[in-house]
Amino acid sequence: QARAKPSTSAFLLFLWQCPWWLIPWSIWCKATWISISTKNYHRHQKAMNIEQFVAQSIGLWRSMRSGHSLAFQQFEDVLSEISIEEIADTDPIISKSIKASSLEDNSPHHSAFKMEWNAESDWEPDDPNEVSSGSCVIIPVPFTSHSGHLLRSVGYAESIPAESTYSFLSDGTFVLTTQYEQSIAEERIWFVSENVRCRSSVLKTSAGSGILQTSFASEVRKIKT
Repeated sequence: QARAKPSTSAFLLFLWQCPWWLIPWSIWCKATWISISTKNYHRHQKAMNIEQFVAQSIGLWRSMRSGHSLAFQQFEDVLSEISIEEIADTDPIISKSIKASSLEDNSPHHSAFKMEWNAESDWEPDDPNEVSSGSCVIIPVPFTSHSGHLLRSVGYAESIPAESTYSFLSDGTFVLTTQYEQSIAEERIWFVSENVRCRSSVLKTSAGSGILQTSFASEVRKIKT
């Protein structure tokens, strides 16, 4: 008979019932268990490429992000719903975006997708109409099996079309770098498990000498039952 995996609720119940002097040790055990689970997941993963990354990202995600603005010395908490879906290779927006970019008109592209989001931030005013939402089309143009160019109809740091370079680290982490007129954005996305992924970002000055903003998000796939 298969043994049930320990759940988070069971762990929290244990914390509630255990003596106070055991809590630091218990938290360390939980962190170690998560770390081992993550390493075991990556150990069984093959080298990531853009097709695999997009295929694994398709779906509806619930995101919790914390941001720190060093320029304004403020923190921000954001809850959002993110929808990621593939678009057809024949969609006219793909050829239009490539022609408008610095790439050759016949540049090969793979796994283009559309991302939509609906976010609530503690920086937003009380007016519910001010909730941030939007969408963008993202078009990968691979150069090699593990690196390439990425075209976005809306950038991360500035609401204008953006051209980025991407690459994959040996552990499957997706690294995206975008040069804007006034800043440089570096994003990293990695899968902790099949249905959980993490995202970090660093926004630097255009010269790369100063840090303007940092953020970290954990994203959980919404599974239909």
